[in-house]
Amino acid sequence: MAEDPRADERQKMVEYQIAARGVHDPRVLSAMRSVPRHLFIPPPFDGGAYQDSPIPIGEGQTISQPYIVAVMTELLHPKPTDTVLEIGTGSGYQAAILSLLVKKVISIERLAAVAERATRMLRDLNYANVEVIVGDGTRGYPEHAPYNGIIITAATPDIPPPLIDQLAEGGILVAPVGSRDIQELLTVERRGREVHREYHGGVRFVPLIGEYGWTEG
Repeated sequence: MAEDPRADERQKMVEYQIAARGVHDPRVLSAMRSVPRHLFIPPPFDGGAYQDSPIPIGEGQTISQPYIVAVMTELLHPKPTDTVLEIGTGSGYQAAILSLLVKKVISIERLAAVAERATRMLRDLNYANVEVIVGDGTRGYPEHAPYNGIIITAATPDIPPPLIDQLAEGGILVAPVGSRDIQELLTVERRGREVHREYHGGVRFVPLIGEYGWTEG
Protein backbone atom coordinates (compact mmCIF):
# COMPACT_ATOMS: atom_id res chain seq x y z
CA MET A 1 0.00 0.00 0.00
CA ALA A 2 1.41 3.41 -0.97
CA GLU A 3 2.40 5.75 1.82
CA ASP A 4 -0.13 8.50 2.47
CA PRO A 5 1.72 11.82 2.04
CA ARG A 6 -0.88 13.68 4.12
CA ALA A 7 -1.22 11.26 7.03
CA ASP A 8 0.66 13.62 9.34
CA GLU A 9 -1.75 16.46 8.54
CA ARG A 10 -4.64 14.16 9.36
CA GLN A 11 -3.07 13.09 12.66
CA LYS A 12 -2.62 16.74 13.67
CA MET A 13 -6.21 17.52 12.61
CA VAL A 14 -7.51 14.82 14.96
CA GLU A 15 -5.23 15.77 17.82
CA TYR A 16 -5.66 19.54 17.78
CA GLN A 17 -9.05 20.19 16.17
CA ILE A 18 -11.07 17.21 17.39
CA ALA A 19 -9.70 15.38 20.45
CA ALA A 20 -8.54 18.60 22.10
CA ARG A 21 -12.08 20.02 21.77
CA GLY A 22 -13.85 17.17 23.52
CA VAL A 23 -14.46 14.32 21.07
CA HIS A 24 -13.20 11.23 22.90
CA ASP A 25 -14.78 8.15 21.28
CA PRO A 26 -11.68 6.15 20.23
CA ARG A 27 -13.46 4.53 17.27
CA VAL A 28 -14.52 7.94 15.92
CA LEU A 29 -11.02 9.34 16.34
CA SER A 30 -9.55 6.30 14.60
CA ALA A 31 -11.93 6.71 11.64
CA MET A 32 -11.08 10.40 11.36
CA ARG A 33 -7.37 9.50 11.27
CA SER A 34 -7.98 6.86 8.60
CA VAL A 35 -10.17 8.47 5.93
CA PRO A 36 -8.18 10.59 3.41
CA ARG A 37 -10.32 13.73 3.59
CA HIS A 38 -8.31 15.49 0.86
CA LEU A 39 -9.44 12.96 -1.74
CA PHE A 40 -13.09 13.94 -1.18
CA ILE A 41 -12.39 17.60 -2.00
CA PRO A 42 -11.94 18.77 -5.60
CA PRO A 43 -9.00 20.95 -6.62
CA PRO A 44 -8.11 23.71 -6.08
CA PHE A 45 -9.70 23.45 -2.61
CA ASP A 46 -8.09 20.16 -1.55
CA GLY A 47 -4.98 21.93 -0.27
CA GLY A 48 -6.99 23.10 2.74
CA ALA A 49 -8.56 19.71 3.44
CA TYR A 50 -7.23 19.45 6.99
CA GLN A 51 -8.01 23.00 8.10
CA ASP A 52 -10.77 23.60 10.64
CA SER A 53 -13.33 24.93 8.19
CA PRO A 54 -16.00 23.84 5.70
CA ILE A 55 -14.86 23.73 2.07
CA PRO A 56 -16.80 24.07 -1.22
CA ILE A 57 -17.18 20.89 -3.27
CA GLY A 58 -19.22 22.31 -6.19
CA GLU A 59 -22.93 22.45 -7.02
CA GLY A 60 -23.41 24.89 -4.12
CA GLN A 61 -22.47 22.19 -1.62
CA THR A 62 -19.79 22.04 1.09
CA ILE A 63 -17.89 19.46 3.09
CA SER A 64 -18.34 20.19 6.80
CA GLN A 65 -15.40 21.14 8.99
CA PRO A 66 -13.67 18.09 10.51
CA TYR A 67 -14.71 18.93 14.07
CA ILE A 68 -18.41 19.03 13.18
CA VAL A 69 -18.15 15.72 11.30
CA ALA A 70 -16.56 14.15 14.38
CA VAL A 71 -19.09 15.64 16.81
CA MET A 72 -22.10 14.51 14.77
CA THR A 73 -20.60 11.04 14.36
CA GLU A 74 -19.91 10.69 18.08
CA LEU A 75 -23.45 11.84 18.93
CA LEU A 76 -24.82 8.92 16.88
CA HIS A 77 -23.06 6.43 19.21
CA PRO A 78 -22.36 4.18 16.20
CA LYS A 79 -22.01 0.44 16.78
CA PRO A 80 -20.55 -2.21 14.45
CA THR A 81 -23.96 -3.86 14.02
CA ASP A 82 -25.82 -0.65 13.09
CA THR A 83 -27.46 0.36 9.84
CA VAL A 84 -27.30 4.15 9.44
CA LEU A 85 -29.18 6.45 7.07
CA GLU A 86 -27.39 9.62 5.92
CA ILE A 87 -29.38 12.48 4.40
CA GLY A 88 -27.14 14.49 2.08
CA THR A 89 -24.22 12.50 0.68
CA GLY A 90 -22.29 15.53 -0.56
CA SER A 91 -18.65 14.57 -1.09
CA GLY A 92 -19.12 11.15 0.51
CA TYR A 93 -16.68 11.94 3.35
CA GLN A 94 -19.18 11.58 6.20
CA ALA A 95 -20.39 8.29 4.70
CA ALA A 96 -16.79 7.05 4.53
CA ILE A 97 -16.27 7.86 8.22
CA LEU A 98 -19.48 6.05 9.15
CA SER A 99 -18.60 3.06 6.97
CA LEU A 100 -15.69 2.24 9.31
CA LEU A 101 -17.96 2.33 12.35
CA VAL A 102 -21.20 0.58 11.34
CA LYS A 103 -22.40 -2.42 9.32
CA LYS A 104 -24.19 -0.53 6.53
CA VAL A 105 -24.62 3.09 5.41
CA ILE A 106 -27.49 4.18 3.19
CA SER A 107 -26.85 7.70 1.90
CA ILE A 108 -29.37 9.79 -0.03
CA GLU A 109 -28.33 12.68 -2.28
CA ARG A 110 -30.78 14.79 -4.29
CA LEU A 111 -28.24 15.95 -6.92
CA ALA A 112 -27.38 13.18 -9.38
CA ALA A 113 -24.00 14.64 -10.36
CA VAL A 114 -22.94 14.96 -6.71
CA ALA A 115 -24.15 11.42 -5.97
CA GLU A 116 -22.21 10.06 -8.95
CA ARG A 117 -18.94 11.66 -7.83
CA ALA A 118 -19.38 10.43 -4.26
CA THR A 119 -20.24 6.92 -5.42
CA ARG A 120 -17.15 6.78 -7.60
CA MET A 121 -14.86 7.99 -4.82
CA LEU A 122 -16.32 5.61 -2.22
CA ARG A 123 -15.95 2.73 -4.66
CA ASP A 124 -12.39 3.64 -5.62
CA LEU A 125 -11.38 3.81 -1.95
CA ASN A 126 -13.16 0.51 -1.20
CA TYR A 127 -15.79 1.76 1.25
CA ALA A 128 -17.94 -1.11 0.08
CA ASN A 129 -20.67 -0.98 2.75
CA VAL A 130 -22.01 2.40 1.56
CA GLU A 131 -24.96 2.61 -0.84
CA VAL A 132 -25.67 6.01 -2.42
CA ILE A 133 -29.21 6.67 -3.66
CA VAL A 134 -30.46 9.68 -5.65
CA GLY A 135 -33.68 11.04 -4.18
CA ASP A 136 -35.43 13.34 -1.71
CA GLY A 137 -33.71 12.64 1.57
CA THR A 138 -36.45 14.30 3.60
CA ARG A 139 -38.63 11.29 2.77
CA GLY A 140 -35.99 8.88 4.03
CA TYR A 141 -35.62 5.42 2.56
CA PRO A 142 -38.18 3.02 4.04
CA GLU A 143 -36.84 0.01 2.12
CA HIS A 144 -34.10 -0.52 4.73
CA ALA A 145 -35.87 0.93 7.78
CA PRO A 146 -35.77 0.96 10.73
CA TYR A 147 -32.37 2.60 11.14
CA ASN A 148 -30.25 2.52 14.27
CA GLY A 149 -28.98 5.98 13.41
CA ILE A 150 -29.95 8.79 11.04
CA ILE A 151 -27.70 11.76 10.29
CA ILE A 152 -28.87 14.84 8.39
CA THR A 153 -25.98 16.80 6.92
CA ALA A 154 -27.94 19.88 5.84
CA ALA A 155 -30.03 22.46 7.69
CA THR A 156 -33.66 21.47 8.23
CA PRO A 157 -36.48 23.66 9.63
CA ASP A 158 -37.58 20.66 11.74
CA ILE A 159 -37.08 16.91 11.76
CA PRO A 160 -38.91 15.42 8.75
CA PRO A 161 -41.71 13.16 10.09
CA PRO A 162 -40.79 10.24 7.77
CA LEU A 163 -37.35 10.10 9.37
CA ILE A 164 -38.83 9.80 12.86
CA ASP A 165 -40.99 6.96 11.56
CA GLN A 166 -37.92 5.21 10.13
CA LEU A 167 -35.87 5.47 13.33
CA ALA A 168 -35.52 2.24 15.30
CA GLU A 169 -36.45 1.93 18.97
CA GLY A 170 -33.51 3.39 20.88
CA GLY A 171 -32.16 4.86 17.65
CA ILE A 172 -30.56 8.30 17.47
CA LEU A 173 -31.04 11.00 14.84
CA VAL A 174 -28.58 13.91 14.55
CA ALA A 175 -29.45 17.05 12.61
CA PRO A 176 -28.86 20.82 12.36
CA VAL A 177 -32.30 22.36 12.98
CA GLY A 178 -33.28 26.02 12.59
CA SER A 179 -33.43 28.71 9.94
CA ARG A 180 -31.62 28.76 6.61
CA ASP A 181 -28.91 30.94 8.15
CA ILE A 182 -28.23 29.45 11.60
CA GLN A 183 -29.14 26.23 13.32
CA GLU A 184 -28.69 24.24 16.51
CA LEU A 185 -27.31 20.74 16.48
CA LEU A 186 -30.07 18.45 17.72
CA THR A 187 -30.18 14.79 18.72
CA VAL A 188 -33.44 12.89 18.79
CA GLU A 189 -33.70 9.52 20.52
CA ARG A 190 -36.72 7.31 19.95
CA ARG A 191 -38.18 5.83 23.14
CA GLY A 192 -41.34 3.93 22.32
CA ARG A 193 -43.95 6.41 21.13
CA GLU A 194 -41.97 9.35 22.47
CA VAL A 195 -38.88 11.13 21.17
CA HIS A 196 -36.35 12.78 23.44
CA ARG A 197 -34.67 15.93 22.08
CA GLU A 198 -31.36 17.40 23.21
CA TYR A 199 -29.52 20.44 21.83
CA HIS A 200 -25.75 20.69 21.40
CA GLY A 201 -24.94 24.23 20.30
CA GLY A 202 -25.02 26.44 17.23
CA VAL A 203 -23.93 25.33 13.75
CA ARG A 204 -24.31 26.49 10.17
CA PHE A 205 -25.12 24.22 7.21
CA VAL A 206 -26.42 24.58 3.67
CA PRO A 207 -30.23 24.14 3.53
CA LEU A 208 -31.89 20.74 3.22
CA ILE A 209 -34.04 20.88 0.08
CA GLY A 210 -37.03 18.58 -0.18
CA GLU A 211 -40.68 17.94 0.61
CA TYR A 212 -40.14 18.22 4.37
CA GLY A 213 -37.24 20.67 4.20
CA TRP A 214 -36.70 24.00 2.45
CA THR A 215 -37.78 24.93 -1.06
CA GLU A 216 -35.04 25.53 -3.61
CA GLY A 217 -33.97 29.10 -4.30
